[in-house]
Amino acid sequence: MYVADVQQAGLVVLPLRDSAGPLSDSSALDEGDRLAIDNSLAGLAYRTQRVQLGSDGTTAWLPMIDGIERVGVMEAGPGVDPGWLDACKALASLATLLVISKTTHNDQLIARGRSRPMTLQAELLWAFLPPRTIGTREATSTAVLEPAYDIGGDVFDHGFANGRLHLALLDAMGHDLAAGGASAVGLAACRSTRRSGGTLADIARTIDSTLGQWIPNRLMTGIIAELDTRQGELTWVNCGHPAPLLIRGGHVRTGALERPAQLPLGFGFHTEVPPAQYRTRLEPGDRVLLYSDGVTEARSTDKQLFGETRLADTIIRSMAAGEPAPEALRRLIENLMTHQNHHLNDDATILLAEWHPTH
Repeated sequence: MYVADVQQAGLVVLPLRDSAGPLSDSSALDEGDRLAIDNSLAGLAYRTQRVQLGSDGTTAWLPMIDGIERVGVMEAGPGVDPGWLDACKALASLATLLVISKTTHNDQLIARGRSRPMTLQAELLWAFLPPRTIGTREATSTAVLEPAYDIGGDVFDHGFANGRLHLALLDAMGHDLAAGGASAVGLAACRSTRRSGGTLADIARTIDSTLGQWIPNRLMTGIIAELDTRQGELTWVNCGHPAPLLIRGGHVRTGALERPAQLPLGFGFHTEVPPAQYRTRLEPGDRVLLYSDGVTEARSTDKQLFGETRLADTIIRSMAAGEPAPEALRRLIENLMTHQNHHLNDDATILLAEWHPTH
């Protein structure tokens, strides 16, 4: 079994023997213990989420998927029996469940997916983040976040309840432990309020007042949204954040989700007067893209901005080529890292939600 590393750049074999060094030290991996996702048969199985057979036909690479969240791949072989591949698929599913059940408390599994230590704020935020990809028959949501080992103030959240998809993207000022703490508090306030039946405006007010009380003078921008997966109605609150993008029919609908700006969170602006909630009706197949300013404002060595147009075009081209949404975002974040010479000056977070109703 090979699990994807934190940045989804490589697949690392799960330890079958004692390692010569710390499991978080990539130098301790032997040749063949790590496979590149972009140029290996194992990586192809991971990228496409489809079984790949070796050239001899007796070896198979099977994607390990938890729901629709990509975990890694399983290598199986040799096999020649007609029922062999079906048995391998069943085994891969079982193995995925076993791996997922252990990753909350097994340091060996967690460290295996890392190539270097994380900062304290990154360790804090990854502990709070949900799976990168979730979905039902009606909707899918997937997200990426960089720099994975040194994130400071960006977080995302998504979850399903009662036919609704909840989405959030928060960006706390700064790139230190206090910023990470503010984002963790923002996530906790978001979840606590919505699970108690609060509205999006209630969530914004709770984050605003909580930050003001416990982490004063810490500015935060954010988008908090909810999609009715039955009717396709999107409701959102935008507190000082870049407006979401609407992708419809392979094109960006410019300005479709732009609304009057609301003030950021953390300074008590919304304690008395809640921020405005906006609504729009989506069409089947629509995609909503949330992103932090660290994406569009990323600069190359010659000072060229990554920009909104490049952001949308990369997503559209990838999905037009038939790539699943998680793979489209993985490629997008790779392009962003390359654009900024693999050194991001700010957190870059992207969340893509798609409405694909069955009726």
